[in-house]
Amino acid sequence: MPATPSTTPKAGASATLEMVAARAGVARQTVSNAINSPELLRPQTLERVQRAIDELGYRPHRAAQALRTRASKLIGYGIRSSQAGVPTPVLDQFLHSLSEAADQAGYRVVLFAVTPGDDELTGYQQLLDEHGADGFVLSGTDRGDRRQGWLHERGVPFVAFGRTWSGRDVGDWVDVDGAAGTSAAVRHLAALGHRKIGFLGWPKGSGVGDDRARGWQSTMRELGLPTRGRRVESPDDPASAAEAAERLLAGGVTAVVAASDTLALGWYQALRHGGRTPGADAAVIGFDDSPIAPLLFPSLSSLAQPLDAVGRECMRLLLNRLSDTRRRTEHVLLAPELVLRESV
Repeated sequence: MPATPSTTPKAGASATLEMVAARAGVARQTVSNAINSPELLRPQTLERVQRAIDELGYRPHRAAQALRTRASKLIGYGIRSSQAGVPTPVLDQFLHSLSEAADQAGYRVVLFAVTPGDDELTGYQQLLDEHGADGFVLSGTDRGDRRQGWLHERGVPFVAFGRTWSGRDVGDWVDVDGAAGTSAAVRHLAALGHRKIGFLGWPKGSGVGDDRARGWQSTMRELGLPTRGRRVESPDDPASAAEAAERLLAGGVTAVVAASDTLALGWYQALRHGGRTPGADAAVIGFDDSPIAPLLFPSLSSLAQPLDAVGRECMRLLLNRLSDTRRRTEHVLLAPELVLRESV
């Protein structure tokens, strides 16, 4: 029911979203929709909410501007917490590229902290409510990711660095073709004469990891090379990867494609435990071409993601979506570059 005169909040600079909802006699989500997705509301409801906003002087940062023009010039990017002590150079480089592309288009990227799980969507809702964000950029997409569907259902523009692994086509995305990268790595190792090529990957179930494993497996079969017993799995840390790599070495594997540079470090450790030298005695190609790759001894060959292009493409797709929310979804898949060093 609409708020009664005795409970109607007074206007003032400290007006909140809840006070607007009480004044208009609607739910908090309805006020949020009026600010961020007015097309979802009936004209009468939208007019009542707008009147309450004006009467209370509700101005949470850029929300009022977003209500009138739908252009706060702010793009939200949720930062997920990483494992303690584990650097994220890929995301750091991507974020720098994205911010540059946003600046050139007259936008600013706003970072906010999110915790994966049931409360992850709260940060996205708050940025819509309190800052009137025009759209969002996502990263770290995976199976079961709720963010893409949640934003799509609310008509909020977004683009993802990473595919919609659930199979639902709910938004624009840009991704790096992991399968193409590991395929190129296998072909290079095979051209060097290796026939026993293993794959050191993450546990099955992650979209990115499974995609990289698929490139290795399909190319091995295409080249007539055996795959049975030559794929091992490990969490993304060198110590665990070294234990998994020992099993590949025991099976006579002479070269390995790793799903990340971190896993490739496990291959280095396993070789050295056996008194062997990476590259000279057994080859390895990592993935991501992290800053440490050229500094290792011997230097690590790796697949470099075209992160500058990813950032530019993400911003291009998001700007297109902001200008036309009804356009068909667009997907961009970019190939990584094989950077060869001493480890092969």
